[in-house]
Amino acid sequence: MNASIKKLISAALIAATCVFAAGCGSSSSDTASADKKEIKMGVTAGPQAEIMEEVAKEAQKQGITINIVEFNDYVQPNTALAEKDLDMNSMQHQPYLDNVVEKKGLKLTSIGKTILMPMAIYSHKYKNISEVADGAKVAIPNDPSNGGRALLLLQTAGLIKLSTGTNVNTSVADISENPKNLQIVELDAAQISRSLDDTDFACVNANYAIPAGLNPLKDSILVEDKNSPYACVLAVREEDKDNATYKKVAEIYATEPIKKFIDEKYQGSILAAF
Repeated sequence: MNASIKKLISAALIAATCVFAAGCGSSSSDTASADKKEIKMGVTAGPQAEIMEEVAKEAQKQGITINIVEFNDYVQPNTALAEKDLDMNSMQHQPYLDNVVEKKGLKLTSIGKTILMPMAIYSHKYKNISEVADGAKVAIPNDPSNGGRALLLLQTAGLIKLSTGTNVNTSVADISENPKNLQIVELDAAQISRSLDDTDFACVNANYAIPAGLNPLKDSILVEDKNSPYACVLAVREEDKDNATYKKVAEIYATEPIKKFIDEKYQGSILAAF
């Protein structure tokens, strides 16, 4: 075999080896991509972010990396999720998500409950909801979302009945029975905690009650429970609702270590909704 033939054979072998190596490299890369369990999670700053940090620690033990992205508003996390800049988000309750889907046409859905920032009824006059007297004055938020939420809470208390049943889209006009002739005063949600000296009782959102020194679990005469339709949720794109890794994150969220963290850190001001 002359030198030139040897060179040709050698070159062919090298080329074949390179092709084989490239093929193996591609296969390895594809496998790594398929097995990758890294999630970009959008949250609002504060409790949602704090709790997700704990979820991330638990997820890491199971080989899932959660990269947390904080937002300071409720609009961008859904937009970013719809545009695939996020994989999941944790920052809103179900009625808010439903409204976004209906009004903006975003193809998002929830895959699990997280926490409840409960609305509660507070009073400087009554120690128990059963003490509410005829003609009592009650303050509720004047915006449609929170106003409807307050009316549902009053219905749960047995103080009124709504023609809309348990539909979250309800208003004062939907009160079909008011046996105690309650005087319903609609105020800006942020102002209601300050109205307790001027009303007999009031329905206050947790995000306004807590800064006012009110604990929903300890200081109220009635509080929403974890079955409230206003429980917060984990949201994903509709096309990803069956994604095994995302569903696993939802499962990890709804575990005892996370509930214990919520109970101990927030002392009833925020409740586990699972």
